[in-house]
Amino acid sequence: MLGIGTGGVVTPAADHHPILGPAMPRALSEPDRQALAVLLAVDGLGPMTLGRLVEVAGSPSGVLELARHSTAIDRLREASRSSSGQEPVMPEGVAIGIVDALASGERTLREIERLGLRLVAPGDAEYPRRLLAIDVPPPGLFVRGALTGLASPHVVAVVGTRQPSPMGRRVASRIATALVRAGATVVSGLAVGIDGAAHAAVVAEHGTTVAFIGGGHARLYPSAHDRLADAIVDGGGAVVSEYAPSVAPSRGTFPQRNRLISGASDAVVVVEAGARSGALVTASWALEQGRECFVVPGPIDAPTSAGCNGFLRDWHDLAKIVSGVPQLLDDLGLAAEAGLPVLRAPERPVASGTTVVRSDVRLPSASSVLRGSEPAERAVAEAVVHGAVTADELVAVTRLSIGAVLGALTRLESRGLVRAIHGRYEPAGPLAGVDPMAA
Repeated sequence: MLGIGTGGVVTPAADHHPILGPAMPRALSEPDRQALAVLLAVDGLGPMTLGRLVEVAGSPSGVLELARHSTAIDRLREASRSSSGQEPVMPEGVAIGIVDALASGERTLREIERLGLRLVAPGDAEYPRRLLAIDVPPPGLFVRGALTGLASPHVVAVVGTRQPSPMGRRVASRIATALVRAGATVVSGLAVGIDGAAHAAVVAEHGTTVAFIGGGHARLYPSAHDRLADAIVDGGGAVVSEYAPSVAPSRGTFPQRNRLISGASDAVVVVEAGARSGALVTASWALEQGRECFVVPGPIDAPTSAGCNGFLRDWHDLAKIVSGVPQLLDDLGLAAEAGLPVLRAPERPVASGTTVVRSDVRLPSASSVLRGSEPAERAVAEAVVHGAVTADELVAVTRLSIGAVLGALTRLESRGLVRAIHGRYEPAGPLAGVDPMAA
């Protein structure tokens, strides 16, 4: 049975929560957890209105208790009135929805159980602490899987367009792979395109990734990613929604979902985004929430890069350019974890010359397969394994001349250790199986 009790309104607790007010306890009782799950299924019941209802009724169970009365509609609407009078009373249709939700509550709870979900509320220890810091933390999260990844010291979101270029997919995969190898949790939105490429790359690396979806779990979108969702959960990650299982994704739910992607992360990386891409909404949320924002620039005539380039132009003082994977890791404070040198800013030219001096730090050894190789080949191969893939990146990381880098690449290609794909290099043959964290 729906455990909401019949003992009347509960006395408010002393603890406060920015959404559910002083009535929200540190940890919900099981009846209140069930009642909250039912209330979150009410169409049109926003978190602020829900907070006012809980404050007046004393608990989520108390709100449903109000819905039992013969004058429930009037009682609920009056309870939704803000003390300041600045917020409008909730519409009659929403009050009717609460009454209907009480009647269908058992069905809602059975659906949650069938889908293998649990409701995580702000008072729970596993509720993501980063989300508690945003302006409107969700009153509850319907979770499938484990949220431990969001407690990691480093959580980075990788987002982008649903219609990426082949290069965009590769860049998203490279960035996600580098992040998880550095020990970070990768967050995204499970959409097709850049999101899916990022999630899939983490799964392939046996890392942890968390997907925030824009609808209920019973209406997973896109359905083509149901296996990817399973793989995320099986890999120790989670698929998360603030919406009840039956809520269909819509044009309005995705922007709200995007605030959770950025809010649950320390930084957001936008790989490709058209001029009207939802990924730019996530980037905007990141700036508003005080998160770092990194944007991959692209060709000025590429539609998939129009939004990225425009965002960098408009927010050049806040958004940072992704000039390479090693540089991104360094900006995120993950270079050491990834086995890369910490790249210092170039020193100012001295009066006697214009030489730029870089940090004299060598990359760690990649693998015994490089034993006997020339120093330049070894340095270049190790840099490729750690994520540097363009000639410019390799010059920056190895501190070799461009000629030395190109010569080393040619020799490594002839040995089958490196291969070139559209001007970018990746490990091949024995080098492809190297553990990048090995000394």
